[in-house]
Amino acid sequence: MSPDKIAMDHPAGIGPIEGRAAWRGSDLAQTDDWIDRLSPVEQDEIERLVARLRRAGKSLHDLTREDVDLGPLAATVRAWRDEVANGAGFVLVRGLPLDRLSEDDAILAYWALGLHVGAPVSQNLRGELLTAVRDTGADPNDPSTRLYKTRAEQDFHTDGADIIGLLCLHGAKSGGESRIVSSVTVFNEIVRRRPDLAKVLFRDFYWHYFEPEMEKPVHFVRPICALRGGSLNTSFIPWYIRRAQELPGVPAMTVEQREALELVERTANDPELYLDMEFLPGDVQLLKNAVILHKRTAYEDFEEPARKRHLVRLWLSAPDFVDGDDQLRRGIALG
Repeated sequence: MSPDKIAMDHPAGIGPIEGRAAWRGSDLAQTDDWIDRLSPVEQDEIERLVARLRRAGKSLHDLTREDVDLGPLAATVRAWRDEVANGAGFVLVRGLPLDRLSEDDAILAYWALGLHVGAPVSQNLRGELLTAVRDTGADPNDPSTRLYKTRAEQDFHTDGADIIGLLCLHGAKSGGESRIVSSVTVFNEIVRRRPDLAKVLFRDFYWHYFEPEMEKPVHFVRPICALRGGSLNTSFIPWYIRRAQELPGVPAMTVEQREALELVERTANDPELYLDMEFLPGDVQLLKNAVILHKRTAYEDFEEPARKRHLVRLWLSAPDFVDGDDQLRRGIALG
């Protein structure tokens, strides 16, 4: 059970949320306690884990949680998962030993550790469980473009599944910082500033969805905020909501809906609330989708292909997260 509780005694009927997930970036920026630096012993254990998995001979996608004996690393990974599930909703793990692992071995280690955090689910209609986050030259203004395939800035949003994982193999030449904000704190600020609009976030919004494999865009309906397991769950992709207005049969957003959408964006982008973190090679970031909004700043890349910014993403389902979303945690259904 999530420790966050919603107080329902506010005059508007929706009160602030208490708990460790309701953090402010300006407070966390005063310390680096949210970074878990792998010790030399833990780095050695990761090397041994990869060696055991290579000897077993199974391909990466055939590995199951039962195939991965974490040994002394088990307590470390449980602590990561607990911080994501019941703490701040995120963790940055630093120091996967890329200098001692090939790129394929680093991805294998990441996958194996991820299996003990959650169950990988599909991130697109092609059924990809591991997705390369890098610039492909795609047009960020094309509605079919997923922005992780570009160098453009992404504004605050959520992904699918319960947990989002990112492994950094290569950082950018400049820019490309990860910026996260507690959606719990964003909600609390909206309750404080505009309690009337806080209620609007629980109403249905129309969302746009399109991928190249689809014949035409479709729309679906869901709220931005919902109560799940007695806790707040936030789903937010503002450009999906705005693009839905272009589709036939979708009613125009109300004035209140537009104001609420814009207020979430403005509040999330308050420097007092968000936390910036640099992605270094060997970093692994884990985020709880229900309580964290994330974005990436625009970046400049290296010219050499081997040095270009390259992250690897996992979407992980964690059905024991009672504040998760039963639909989103299944990932994107295969066509």
